[in-house]
Amino acid sequence: MINSKIKGKAGELEFVHYLKEKGYKDARRGQQFCGTPESPDIICESLPKLHFEVKRVQNLNIGKAMEQAIDDCGDKIPVVAHRKNNCNWMITLSADNFFNLIKE
Repeated sequence: MINSKIKGKAGELEFVHYLKEKGYKDARRGQQFCGTPESPDIICESLPKLHFEVKRVQNLNIGKAMEQAIDDCGDKIPVVAHRKNNCNWMITLSADNFFNLIKE
């Protein structure tokens, strides 16, 4: 259990660094205590509409990860940021949310 928490923290920090490289300098890890809109994996004030669930695993069950993001997102848009070893970061969100975002 502790090993998975350490791995989860490392993945979240890696994604925070990625966001900062992309210009989102205010990105940081959220408080990890209860899985609610008040405790997302990542907080980024310059992306206020998004609720990030971060997964850094080799075999991701994207449906389960998205369910977790949806359950925890409140009124924000649930987003799963995920990456395998030696691969680029990917973002998964519903098609409806994607099209709503690009309309703005």
